[in-house]
Amino acid sequence: MKQILKNIPKNEVLNLSDLVEIHPGQIISKTLAQNDKVSITLFAFDEGEEIGAHDSTGDAMATVLDGKGRFSVGGKEHIVKAGETIVMPAGIEHSIFAIEPFKWMLTVVFPK
Repeated sequence: MKQILKNIPKNEVLNLSDLVEIHPGQIISKTLAQNDKVSITLFAFDEGEEIGAHDSTGDAMATVLDGKGRFSVGGKEHIVKAGETIVMPAGIEHSIFAIEPFKWMLTVVFPK
């Protein structure tokens, strides 16, 4: 059977934030699923780290797990804190900046 979810324990209760660690001056990512329909990735950003402006062919949903970051979507800035989610629509330029060390999960759903 093909494994759909990877890099994550199964059949146990998890704290997603515990699956990635913040390292000084780095962005750490851990892919949990990647195919032509969906991508799920955990990120850990040290303070001041960023992913510059880009867009995606799919709708991207970011859920902050710990800390807070600044998400710029279509030129509008949003401060997103632990427990909050923002959707970055397909084709709209967006960027992510770590105001403080933070961890977040990115789920991208691609069109058919």
